[in-house]
Amino acid sequence: MIVVTGATGNVGRPLTQALAKAGEQVTAVSRHAAAMPAGVRHVSADLAEPQGLTPALDGAKALFLLLSGDLHAPGARPTDIIDLAAASGVRRVVLLSSQGVATRPLGPSRIAMRAVEDALRGSGLDWAVLRPGGFASNAMAWAESVRTRGTVAAPFGDVGVPVVDPADIAEVAAACLLDDRHTGGTFELTGPSVITPRQQSEAIAAALGSPVRFHELTREEAKAAMTRFVPPELADDTLDIISAPNPAELRISSDVGRVLGRAPRPFDNWVARNIAAFR
Repeated sequence: MIVVTGATGNVGRPLTQALAKAGEQVTAVSRHAAAMPAGVRHVSADLAEPQGLTPALDGAKALFLLLSGDLHAPGARPTDIIDLAAASGVRRVVLLSSQGVATRPLGPSRIAMRAVEDALRGSGLDWAVLRPGGFASNAMAWAESVRTRGTVAAPFGDVGVPVVDPADIAEVAAACLLDDRHTGGTFELTGPSVITPRQQSEAIAAALGSPVRFHELTREEAKAAMTRFVPPELADDTLDIISAPNPAELRISSDVGRVLGRAPRPFDNWVARNIAAFR
């Protein structure tokens, strides 16, 4: 059995589907009940309280660990999840980390995530670490404004990074969970080209067949919007990257192709699959 945390999210949902389609027994973990593919067991748990994972880990051979905001919850001890997994008999953990662990190692959120990476590497378990850059699916934050006002609002409109499709992250995660060849690997995951927020809005407009106006936010406005969903330190770390990406953050990684044997999906492919959200 494979346990997938964050199973209702942009990576966890397609990963759960891919593993179920491959014939694996899957336990999907999320905070709240949700519809799952046929045959997938669901367990509600909050990763900020690791002991809540105990029922999900019973009988598991592998764990996909996505910490997200749980990493920064007051009193959170995310490394306890790794200890709990080992004690439960889990043999392999695939951790969704962040590109910034390598490119911005002194950011507060990156220091915390690096500690989790180090704990996993020292755990004695089989492991793989995924370090994606920006997600193509972050554009979903614009869906309501595109539908109602025909507008995309974002900071740093002409500064781009090679955003990665979450479906590619999910496929790489599935490969790392199922294939011993990827054990001990750290994989940097990017899209195939640098794309700016303004260019993303143009791709959405092209898919809709109607104009979309781009409105550039200030950093302060962007942070105020982001901190409704993520801790302030994570918002600042993210804004530091998207305002002035360094050469490592602009580099196109070959790791998606190395694991999957194909090129990463471009942003317009993600838009085409999700265009209904913008109509």
